[in-house]
Amino acid sequence: MKKIKFMDVSFRDGFQSCYGARVKTDDFLPVLEAAKAAGIDNFEIGGGARFQSLYFYCQEDAFDMMDRARQVVGPDINLQTLARGANVVGLVSQSRDIIDLHARMFRKHGITTIRNFDALMDIRNLAYSGQCIHNAGLKHQVVIALMGLPPGLNEKYCHTPQFYLDKLKEILDAGIPYDSVAFKDASGTTPPTIVYEAIKGARKMLPEGTIIEFHTHDTAGMGVACNFAAIEAGADIIDLAMAPVSGGTAEVDILTMWHRLRGTDYTLDIDPEKILEVESMFIDHMDKYYMPPEAKEVNPVIPFSPMPGGALTANTQMMRDNNSLHLFPEVIRNMREVVAKGGFGSSVTPVSQFYFQQAFANTVQGKWAKITESYGKMVLGYFGKTPAEPDPEIVKLASEQLGLEPTTEDVHDINDRNPELGIAYNRSLLEKEGLATTEENIFIAATCGAKGIAFLKGEAPLGIRYKADVEAEAAKKAAPKAEKAAPAASRAPSSGNYMVTVDGRAYNVTVAEGTGAVQSVAPAAAVPAQVAADSGDGKPIEAAMPGSVVAVEVEVGDTVSEGDTVLIIEAMKMESPVKSTASGKVISIEVAAGDTVASGDVLMYIG
Repeated sequence: MKKIKFMDVSFRDGFQSCYGARVKTDDFLPVLEAAKAAGIDNFEIGGGARFQSLYFYCQEDAFDMMDRARQVVGPDINLQTLARGANVVGLVSQSRDIIDLHARMFRKHGITTIRNFDALMDIRNLAYSGQCIHNAGLKHQVVIALMGLPPGLNEKYCHTPQFYLDKLKEILDAGIPYDSVAFKDASGTTPPTIVYEAIKGARKMLPEGTIIEFHTHDTAGMGVACNFAAIEAGADIIDLAMAPVSGGTAEVDILTMWHRLRGTDYTLDIDPEKILEVESMFIDHMDKYYMPPEAKEVNPVIPFSPMPGGALTANTQMMRDNNSLHLFPEVIRNMREVVAKGGFGSSVTPVSQFYFQQAFANTVQGKWAKITESYGKMVLGYFGKTPAEPDPEIVKLASEQLGLEPTTEDVHDINDRNPELGIAYNRSLLEKEGLATTEENIFIAATCGAKGIAFLKGEAPLGIRYKADVEAEAAKKAAPKAEKAAPAASRAPSSGNYMVTVDGRAYNVTVAEGTGAVQSVAPAAAVPAQVAADSGDGKPIEAAMPGSVVAVEVEVGDTVSEGDTVLIIEAMKMESPVKSTASGKVISIEVAAGDTVASGDVLMYIG
């Protein structure tokens, strides 16, 4: 009987899929220690969204988290992280010196293996990062990024077994150093037959003894079937998770897969009773965290999009925060066209976010009325070569709207010329703030931007969603409804002066005793965050999608040109620049950093 190994991804991808990656280190380290004691010796511990999220939301240092995890498990356990090729652990691609720094810092802080992928499967994006990982003395697990094509698309090559095997041949021909190969399906949409054929073909191509690992999510309900297909095709390791972060948008549960293999020629080498004990402990430790219901759902619509489990919950949480969750089904429907016209890059971060942002824009602003910056840069080639040629009309629109020409240049060369990337630039940012210029701090600044600097200055807000806080918010929202339903005699008098908001505008309202009739209505004397004395109306600059204001780049009275970046919004896991649609003077600024905005909200006026 063949013993199938597994990697426990609970403490990275499980957290990312179920809690938007927002979990405190102190709450999971005892579970990690118990899992090791139960016999698990292979853990995914960081990288992906679990790097930025610690600085953005948890007020914690990811390097400290990795050090503490290594201390808990000892020197011999495999601790693995996830990297995004030229993007390393951020959402923007980096210059060569930062990519090299990533590998050296993760080696320094206890990591054994880095799984390295590129969503576009542009081998150039894997070659340099893979060499850096190898040079740092880490094990390099190179990735073939999988995705099931949405039904009904006229595409015969991309994301077929032959496509994946051709990409594997490109990796081998490029001489990229690797220690193992992973087939990674972040969206859980690849049919089991394609998983089987791709891994079976890879087993024939790769040198004897090469380790093949398979990764999928159960978002579309195919996780168990795909895992078994991978095992039968020759995979050595599969990725699994423990409750409460297993199933649905996360990975198949360890015990579920153990049950599936009973009576077959395969088994997981575990003591199921010990795993049951650890899962019970894990459930208790995670009970304080809010888990949105969609995190554990199996969604049959996902193969029509496709939306990765690790991004789905983060996006729905943001939409819930901005009162736009009702748009989610339509956004998912629009993703099919966005994927096809964008060149069929795998739906995994950051490309999944490019797709989602564009699908959202198509939903709220009309199809292709606005090309979002990241999606536009992708189809123009600024993140690498897409698997298929993007739709020429979309390329034309992107070029016109973004003012950029299509390119086939290596991303690393583009980024190395950028004066706002690299070690020297990020060191200068730290010096400007009076912060220590350690290599760790330089890397934090490079990958986390202004939020990383805020963390280092001790100014980062706590953004964890605890169950008690969510319940309190729900009770607060329900209170006005309860008040309205209460008997009239028990209510406070309704007469008096009130300030009400209608369509984002504040008004002073006077209500007469006994009738509820409005006696007078006048604009309220509310003053925006900044306003010029002679403001006038001006041209409104509106939010294209819901999100949080990260930074305001201009002040009242500044002169801007059409196309200048005036504000940064965090939307759908990514920071997106808001550009002025007019030239002129900033008359007023209606928002401040930290504000939450909805699609269509006025951010400022340019006159």
